[in-house]
Amino acid sequence: MPVVLTVDPRSGVPIYLQVIEQVKRSVALGVLASGEQLPTVKQLALDLTINPNTVAKAYRELERDGVIETAPGRGSFVRSNGSIETTKTAATDVARDAIDAAVREAKSIGLHAEDIRTLASAAIDRWFREDA
Repeated sequence: MPVVLTVDPRSGVPIYLQVIEQVKRSVALGVLASGEQLPTVKQLALDLTINPNTVAKAYRELERDGVIETAPGRGSFVRSNGSIETTKTAATDVARDAIDAAVREAKSIGLHAEDIRTLASAAIDRWFREDA
């Protein structure tokens, strides 16, 4: 079953970044498997009703980040060699983006760096609590 990507032009996040994040998240979660073919630039642009240049930019960034590889005349595929590392990198990228957004939001509502550190530390302790 092909992965379904969506974009929200009103989110304030550039569309190419939305595509990148969704592909990385799909790789990290195993929705897109190693070696799996992505839609063509033209097909994804049609599916999402966006400019093909936007999709091409996202694919170039994904290739630069080592998440996908492109074979001329064949298409773009989830990188197959080093797939465990690719998955870990994709998961790290997705988590970093989410943390950046949370810190940016906390700062925008007036919290100071130390307050944000305290909140982050409490969240880590809560989610990684060892069951005795």
